[in-house]
Amino acid sequence: MRPVECGAAGVYGTPRSRHVRRVRRVEPAASITKRLFDIVAGTAALLFLLPLLLTVAILIKTTSRGPVLFHQYRYGYRNRRFKIYKFRSMRTDAGDAKGVTQTVKGDTRVTWIGKIIRKTSIDELPQLINVIKGDMSLVGPRPHVPGMLAAELPYEDLVPYYFQRHTARPGITGLAQVNGCRGSTVEAGRAISRIDYDLVYIEQWTLWMDIVIIARTVRREFLSGSGF
Repeated sequence: MRPVECGAAGVYGTPRSRHVRRVRRVEPAASITKRLFDIVAGTAALLFLLPLLLTVAILIKTTSRGPVLFHQYRYGYRNRRFKIYKFRSMRTDAGDAKGVTQTVKGDTRVTWIGKIIRKTSIDELPQLINVIKGDMSLVGPRPHVPGMLAAELPYEDLVPYYFQRHTARPGITGLAQVNGCRGSTVEAGRAISRIDYDLVYIEQWTLWMDIVIIARTVRREFLSGSGF
């Protein structure tokens, strides 16, 4: 149960093992306000980013064989599986449709345009479609593939309370990601910390928290380029 902080503690960076004030709260998945915010903000973002999305799609299609979009089934709300959309960033002959083999720095499977869109997290933007459909939220626990490994174990074996994170819709970004918990799950401490942050988010969720996380994501991921 002990969380290991992945990065410097920031806004809403309280780990799960610390005391959480018990107040009456609406769970993220039950909030009409959150759902309306997702639809309005997600649609606006999709329209605003449309020129960028079309440009990326053309570059992917003209520089490597295969489809523009990559799709994969992942865990969603209440453990239901859904089809997630991403820009294809790997060669079709070397990709991992099941998502069991994690991407590492310098991964030879990634195309040259894939390196750019992964570094800036642009490859995640097609998930705005998932948000509008209702499969995902703008902010929430990142969706994992079934059977995902953490420290060479199934995630649910490493973290007994793992499935509690699925009481909220998965998000394009989340509290764990803006606190540095992204990338490889080879280290047990970092993998556990991700789940702790996810549960803190569910317990302490407010609409303002979503806005802060989105702002930090834009600065940290899209502008700074911390992906790989």
